[in-house]
Amino acid sequence: MASDSTLTRAPATTFVAAAREILDRVEAQSTLLDATSAACADAITAGGLVHLFGTGHSRIPVEEMFPRYGSYPGFSPIVELSMTFHTQVVGTNGQRQAMFIERMPGLAEQILANFDLPATDVMIVFSASGTTATPIEMALGARQRGLTVVVVTSVAGSKASEATHPAGRLLDVADIVLDLGTPPGDALIAVPGLDTPVGPGSTIAAVAIVNEIKVRTAALLVERGAMPPVLTSAAVVGPEESARLFDAAYAEHARRYARSLRGAEKGPL
Repeated sequence: MASDSTLTRAPATTFVAAAREILDRVEAQSTLLDATSAACADAITAGGLVHLFGTGHSRIPVEEMFPRYGSYPGFSPIVELSMTFHTQVVGTNGQRQAMFIERMPGLAEQILANFDLPATDVMIVFSASGTTATPIEMALGARQRGLTVVVVTSVAGSKASEATHPAGRLLDVADIVLDLGTPPGDALIAVPGLDTPVGPGSTIAAVAIVNEIKVRTAALLVERGAMPPVLTSAAVVGPEESARLFDAAYAEHARRYARSLRGAEKGPL
């Protein structure tokens, strides 16, 4: 397991100030971000994929990576609605059920059973707490298949919670650990007169991390002449070129994704 720095939280009086400190902690992990980006570039250059998985609000950085403007194929989001559908909060599809499901051992292997994952691929797993069963077992399953495994978690938050999985915490089953830099419990701001902190910081950190990886990986792919088409707004390249880039990116993603699906017909890349 690689680690770049030990970060402590300085007090901040506003959320924006606290968020700036979080972003500084992300930037301080440049060596690990470079290592992650190199692994991603190797996988994409080889015609494979960088798979991304998160439950709960850790779905957000997965979708931030791809597909959206300024992103490109080679990154494959894996998201299960049963663990990420939050807007109803209670009742059917409620938060109680989602939190229960993500703690159930064995689910990750059922998800992974849908894929044939070559050892040249990469798996990035997001979990702020780093202690729930499904993210841990996604990382374990990927490692057992020989993939490079990167985890994005709060090191301080993870170590503050009891490890309940036999394998330990998510950070214990990684090749590279990227630290969100957030405190135990995630919330950043103590409001006078309120006993509990507010304003979680993990989403800002995770989104910054995925965009750093995205940009650094793109630079490596350009150097190698292996850059896929980038989803780009018509405001930047005009409507015709924007439409062409979208079609090309979706076709490229489909080509790579089809290769990873178990049971799908495998054609030459």
